[in-house]
Amino acid sequence: MTHSAPPKTGQAPRPGADDRQVRTVRVPDERAGQRLDNFLLGQLKGAPRSLVYKLVRSGQVRVNGGRAKAERKLEGGDEVRIPPVRVAEAGDRPTPPKGLLDALEAAIVFEDARLLVLNKPSGLASHGGSGISHGAIESLRALRPNQTLELVHRLDRDTSGLLVVAKKRSALTELQALMREDGGIAKRYLALLTGRMPDGVMTVDAPLHIGLRQGGERHVQVNPAGKPSLSHFRVLERRGGQSYCEVRIETGRTHQIRVHAQHIGHPIAGDDKYGDVDANKRLRDQAGLKRLFLHASTLEFALDGGKAPYLLNAPLAPELIDVLDRLA
Repeated sequence: MTHSAPPKTGQAPRPGADDRQVRTVRVPDERAGQRLDNFLLGQLKGAPRSLVYKLVRSGQVRVNGGRAKAERKLEGGDEVRIPPVRVAEAGDRPTPPKGLLDALEAAIVFEDARLLVLNKPSGLASHGGSGISHGAIESLRALRPNQTLELVHRLDRDTSGLLVVAKKRSALTELQALMREDGGIAKRYLALLTGRMPDGVMTVDAPLHIGLRQGGERHVQVNPAGKPSLSHFRVLERRGGQSYCEVRIETGRTHQIRVHAQHIGHPIAGDDKYGDVDANKRLRDQAGLKRLFLHASTLEFALDGGKAPYLLNAPLAPELIDVLDRLA
């Protein structure tokens, strides 16, 4: 149920409207478990994620009368205060270029009645935001204008690989619940780590804390005050003095694999944020590596309470295969 303050019609304004009234929106039961930022994006159609975060950080958004963080999980019956926001009309937003839409259509690796799964290219953000007009989800919505599509999770802009989009609310809710469970979703990545990793599996159990650098850029560090984070690195083969690894993660923290790799002294090749500048330059010159060598390759889970198993795979991007070939 939605009502306004001061009350008028008891209805939420149409998407794109110039909403000059504070609104209080009651969270329906079927939205229980949804993050506050994602709930707000659904209420403020067309608003960039950066604006949503700004509204939350400034305290203009309230949950049950109190301040809340963007990642807060809402409960049915919660009351969310939404301040007046001018959201651009849908017609004001540029349409994603045809080349991008064609590339996304070709990048769909799996689809059924519940899910659409993309092999996201490196360089494409999962969603639009500050300075980014078209993320993967906005472009997919332009490609499928008559479908309801919601991101189940996110990938870093520079990471390629599996990005899961829900076509039904029930699938979104169940997958988000699985993501909160230990072992609910098995996630495996392929990565090239700089230097020679030891044989076998190296487990990194190191808590991660998100900080902000000047200018608002997120920077993640290993910090005892951070959230528990667990990654397992296994060397598949060594190429040109580097270590090609499979990485299994049991938690899904921001930049987890990148920071854990840096923490053990073998940062991911091509990582311009947490990596080794000299090693990156050598790999660019010798092997043509021009991007982060991190790829979300496999997801395994089951819906319908375990009755409907899914095993999703995304092949390694051709430009990464070329790098491995040159290192051989």
